Amino acid sequence: MAVTILPATADRWEDIVRVFGIRGDDPSWCWCRRFLTQPDGPAGTDNRSTLRREVAEAATPPGLIASVDGVPVGWTRVGPRSRFPGVTSNRALARVLYDDPDAWWVTCFAIDGRHRRSGVGSALLLAAVDFARDHGASAVEGHPVDVAGLTTDTVSGSALFTGTMTMYVAAGFAEIARTYPTRPVMRLPLAR
Repeated sequence: MAVTILPATADRWEDIVRVFGIRGDDPSWCWCRRFLTQPDGPAGTDNRSTLRREVAEAATPPGLIASVDGVPVGWTRVGPRSRFPGVTSNRALARVLYDDPDAWWVTCFAIDGRHRRSGVGSALLLAAVDFARDHGASAVEGHPVDVAGLTTDTVSGSALFTGTMTMYVAAGFAEIARTYPTRPVMRLPLAR
């Protein structure tokens, strides 16, 4: 299975909608806006239009789209950590993150259910690292789930929207701290 990763640009808007699947018809669904607002801030009701405007107007694409055999099946958002108030204002994260104005953050993954556990998320993470490096990042960070520490045998895909620790470790990231027993903070320094 060959995975193709491309930046999320205005001409690929329908690909983004397709990745979000049935939720693509719901403008109030997250649409990868969660980390762009303060945790206690107002939530917009039309997140779909807001993301569409962001993709159309962004100087640097806000995310990446994965396709398998030409069919869009995955999305990840990656960008400078400083642009994610939901990360920078999080008290637990603030206690453990390095002061690094050039660090980038991978906020989330959306993978078509038929393509989960097939390497699409890992391909997106590796592409996000390359994308961040190409745009001057000093490091890439994320806050995935340590599935091994969960007490349930079955974990829904929506519970893993920030990725899994094993995916980050396989991509060369190292744990720098934890904000919760199952929530490591992962970091990959980048050579400039």
